[in-house]
Amino acid sequence: MNSKLSGLFLFIALFIVIASVLFTNNLARQLAAEEHRKIAIWAEATRQFISADDDTDIDFVSSIIEENTTIPVYMVDAEGNLLITRNVPDSTDNQRTKALKTVKSLKEKQEPIEVRISDDIVQYIYYDESSLLKQLYWFPYIEFLIIVIFILIVLYAYRNAQKNEQNRLWVGLSRETAHQLGTPISSLNAWIELLKTDYPHDSKIDEMQKDVDRLQTVADRFGKIGSVPDLQPENIVDVISDTIDYMKQRTSKKISYNFTSTSQYIIASINKPLFQWVIENLCKNSIDAINGEGCITISIKQNKQKIEIDVTDTGRGIERSQQSRIFSPGFTTKQRGWGLGLSLSKRIVEEYHNGKLQLIESKQNVGTTFRITI
Repeated sequence: MNSKLSGLFLFIALFIVIASVLFTNNLARQLAAEEHRKIAIWAEATRQFISADDDTDIDFVSSIIEENTTIPVYMVDAEGNLLITRNVPDSTDNQRTKALKTVKSLKEKQEPIEVRISDDIVQYIYYDESSLLKQLYWFPYIEFLIIVIFILIVLYAYRNAQKNEQNRLWVGLSRETAHQLGTPISSLNAWIELLKTDYPHDSKIDEMQKDVDRLQTVADRFGKIGSVPDLQPENIVDVISDTIDYMKQRTSKKISYNFTSTSQYIIASINKPLFQWVIENLCKNSIDAINGEGCITISIKQNKQKIEIDVTDTGRGIERSQQSRIFSPGFTTKQRGWGLGLSLSKRIVEEYHNGKLQLIESKQNVGTTFRITI
């Protein structure tokens, strides 16, 4: 949706700019022709003023000269010496030097207006574009810049609104899930207590209790979505090691786990249940990608104030065309599933732990590596 809207806005912006360029260029040509005509009249008035005799109406000629208050004018002699300027600062040597440089550049762009004072004296007039004409040339580009800024602001606001709506949906869904799980979990705990009374030495009941406790952990995780989690200093090595032990018991024996760390004691402020959820999600994705026999490697590396956790598998990999969408809510390559695992994991790492979750590398039939940075 964003790409379609941005494309539409850019098309409208280009249309407006092209129309503005054509219109302003037409106005600029007319204004340039009008300025040339005014300078030609001004040049003739200047000639008459310089060579005035008793029959010359000095007041009229002077009024014509004084009427030019916008167009910069430079009058030079046959040798190129600056004689007169109008609408140009000329009070200092530096400004006169600048005026001469301007005359030199104008010589390359236009033919001068010749002012013949007498048979032996000829002077030349060069003129620059008025500030109004220059502004007219720049107007379409300034307009385009304003439109682009406006489009970016609109897209940013739209994206934030969409993200906020998505967040509200996620929070509502998560809390409702936690609420729905609460009642059957309470009932199961009650039934287990009754079973323990009748069969106090049955080991199967203890295993049932573990699964119910696991359900309670899942419900707590969903309940934490949307609220500010409590971060506590934890040894990341132990947290991930416990998660791997849990996953091993529920994974095919054909899938092996390798766990390495640069230290046995790496402390970070995390929310343990949520962080373990991220590791589990990444491991589950790896298991699905392996689809049979393979290996999952989890490595931890500490570098100054940064901790990097890489989860690498030997699975089928992710197609290049899909890599940019893997963290989008609802995106999945599996026939079953909501496509929320990676999206939730990214939210937990980046919004709750001020970290980063990214796809580092993925090659077809070789494997995939995700990295958590906190």
